Amino acid sequence: MLLIQPTEEMSKQIQVGLNENPATRDKDLEAIKEWLTKQPHLPQFDDDQVIMTFLRGCNFSLERCKKKLDMYFTMRAALPELFSNRDIARPVMQDVLKVVHVPVLPGLTKEGNRVILMRGIHKDLPTPNVSEAMKLVLMIGDVRLKEESHGVAGDVYILDAEVATPTHFAKFPPTLVKKFLVCVQEAYPAKLKQVHVINISPFVDTIHNFVKPFLKEKIRNRIFMHSNINTLYEYIPKEILPSEYGGDAGPINVIHDKWIKKLEEYQPWFTEQENVKANETLRPDKPKTHDDLFGLDGSFRQLTID
Repeated sequence: MLLIQPTEEMSKQIQVGLNENPATRDKDLEAIKEWLTKQPHLPQFDDDQVIMTFLRGCNFSLERCKKKLDMYFTMRAALPELFSNRDIARPVMQDVLKVVHVPVLPGLTKEGNRVILMRGIHKDLPTPNVSEAMKLVLMIGDVRLKEESHGVAGDVYILDAEVATPTHFAKFPPTLVKKFLVCVQEAYPAKLKQVHVINISPFVDTIHNFVKPFLKEKIRNRIFMHSNINTLYEYIPKEILPSEYGGDAGPINVIHDKWIKKLEEYQPWFTEQENVKANETLRPDKPKTHDDLFGLDGSFRQLTID
C-alpha cells in the first residue's frame, strides 16, 4: 500500500492532537466552502478531502485555514517554475528521477506521523534541475492532500546527506531555495514535527546555516543531526524504514517507483490543475506582489562554498 492509513485507535489519538471534533468538523468544512465561494480572486474549489486536510493541518482554526488556502492558490500563480508543466513524463523530470529519491514512506510512527525520506542516489551523478526536483516534491505533496483521508499527526523528514557535495549545492539558486521554503511553510498544511539529517559531514553545517534564516523558529528547533544512524531509531522505528537504513519496509527504490506510478496516474489531474490558482487582479484588497510574498531578492546572502 502506498500510504498506510491510521488504525481507528490511532485516528482517535490523532484527532485529539489536531483539535478535530467529529461532531463539528462537517460544519467547519461547510464554513470554509462557503468562504471560498465569496473570494473572487480564488478558483472555484470544493474538494472536501483537500479542504479537510487543510483544516486538520490548521488545528481546525477557520481563520488559519482560510489564510493557508489563500496562500496555497496564491503560490500556484506566483511560482510557475514550481507549479506549471507538472508532467512526470517530461524528459527533464525523468532526469530528476534518475538521481534522487524523495518518497513518502508507507508506514506511520507510533505517534501517527508520516515519514518522508530525501536523498541523492550517488555523489558522482550530476546535480538535477533544481526547480524540477522541487516541483516533484510539491507534486507528491499535492497527492498527499488528496489521499491522506484519515489525517496524520504530522510529518517527519529524513534528509540523507551522504552524497551531498559543494558542487551539488553550488547549483541551488538561493532565490529559488527561499521561494520554495516560503511556499512549503506558508501554503501547505503539513505539521512539521521533526527533521533528521543523517550521514552528516562538516559541509552540512554550511547548508544548515544557509537555510536557517528562511525557516520559522519552531522548525529550526526541530532539526536533529545524526552522525550515527542508531540515534535515528530513537525517533523512527526500524519497521517503517527502508532496508538500506536497517529497516523492514523493503528497498527504497521500490517505494520510490510506486510513487512515480502514482504520479503517472494523477497526470490528468495535474493537467486540470494548471489554471486552479489565484487571480490577483480580482483580489478585493491590494494584490499581493512578489515582494509581499518573498521579500526583496537581495535581502539574503548568496550560498558560499569553501
